[in-house]
Amino acid sequence: MSQPVRPEDIRVSDAEREVVVRRLHTAHTDGSLDLAEFDARVVSAWNAKTRGDLLVLVADLPEDATRAMPVVPLVPPPPVPARKSGGQRALRALTTVWLSVSAFNFAIWLLVSLLGGEGFVHPWFLWVAVPWGSVLGVVWLATGKTR
Repeated sequence: MSQPVRPEDIRVSDAEREVVVRRLHTAHTDGSLDLAEFDARVVSAWNAKTRGDLLVLVADLPEDATRAMPVVPLVPPPPVPARKSGGQRALRALTTVWLSVSAFNFAIWLLVSLLGGEGFVHPWFLWVAVPWGSVLGVVWLATGKTR
């Protein structure tokens, strides 16, 4: 038969660490902690493994009704569905940049070829446009965003 785990030995979540960090920030803002002690306690809060580790960090701070630590629910909230439009916007922006750079390089190549007096020179603009465009094309195909 296993022994019950003491409340101070329960492992903490990032949400519980964040609550303690906010409380430390409030104590620093109020003047209860100087900057060096605030820094040290914030580092300790993010390195804390158990609730007991967190309680030690705030045990000597003044407690009042406005700064009581909220109870963090033990059940995690449901996952938030990822927004699909952000990735599509990023790909469109990258494609626009690629098209702009490619068109600019093509225009310079064309001007050099027409005004240089030696006819059309080697199409060096392709060394810029093709690799970057190939990577963008693969990303578009891999993400299924072909529109």
